[in-house]
Amino acid sequence: MTAPSPDSSTPPTAATAVRIDVPGGRAVTHRDVAANGARFHVAEMGDGPLVLLLHGFPQFWWTWRHQLTALADAGYRAVAMDLRGVGGSDRTPRGYDPANLALDITGVVRSLGEPDAALVGHDLGGYLAWTAAVMRPKLVRRLVVSSMPHPRRWRSAMLSDFGQTRASSHIWGFQRPFIPERQLVADDGALVGELIREWSGPLPPAQEDLDVYRRAMRIPSTAHCSIEPYRWMMRSMARPDGLQFNRRMKRPVRVPTLHLHGSLDPVMRTRSAAGSGEYVEAPYRWRLFDGLGHFPHEEDPAAFSTELVNWLKDPEPDR
Repeated sequence: MTAPSPDSSTPPTAATAVRIDVPGGRAVTHRDVAANGARFHVAEMGDGPLVLLLHGFPQFWWTWRHQLTALADAGYRAVAMDLRGVGGSDRTPRGYDPANLALDITGVVRSLGEPDAALVGHDLGGYLAWTAAVMRPKLVRRLVVSSMPHPRRWRSAMLSDFGQTRASSHIWGFQRPFIPERQLVADDGALVGELIREWSGPLPPAQEDLDVYRRAMRIPSTAHCSIEPYRWMMRSMARPDGLQFNRRMKRPVRVPTLHLHGSLDPVMRTRSAAGSGEYVEAPYRWRLFDGLGHFPHEEDPAAFSTELVNWLKDPEPDR
């Protein structure tokens, strides 16, 4: 199903805005799986070892459309899930702290009938992938993170680096009640397209791709649920639950890790992301994509997919 234009006074449904095709006419299987007390929509393609793809803000599973095809062609079972509160997944009133969201992810791995998965996360999905690798290491075979530092590096940068604080001004803006949700859905989700365009490098997505994201954000309750994780991340910094999470994340990641970043990322500075390897006690590879912004997997999908597939197939990834 092809998504219609976002310019409509009637809010879209998940069925019409989320269960859509990937470019090239390749068959993608849409289904729902139960995990961690909720229902999650997944888009699946291919057979082989599981690679679970985790989107960031302000997107949903469709951001991985190019990688689904590349991974399936390379002999993997590629599955892109919608995080809690986004896309075709349940919009629950609670449960948007990173520990619970990470249990969503590992629960989906189990519900798919797999012993483990290679996790690939971008932005918020990357934050949760780091978390899942620490909390449930037996379920994570390999870890790939794009455009997001380790959670402890993220916290440190947000508190001590004025440049990073300024780059993440949208997260500070999310702390206001009601206003951010209204802004995200105003004018048929125009702000979603503006953010993606501003955060991209010189190769931003086409307008028709931006329209897909605008429409998905307008599904009722999506705007609120999509920013709840950021509210927890900021408001919990001085609370016992936030301090406990930060201490928990001291435990090292013990699976091979590939860390990808765009050199022109205006949202997450390179200096904030670099150095996350200090939390990895396993082979760790840092790859900087010159001339790309916050969405390297969409800005140059061929280069990103090649790097991803080659690393997944490498039996002994280097440190």
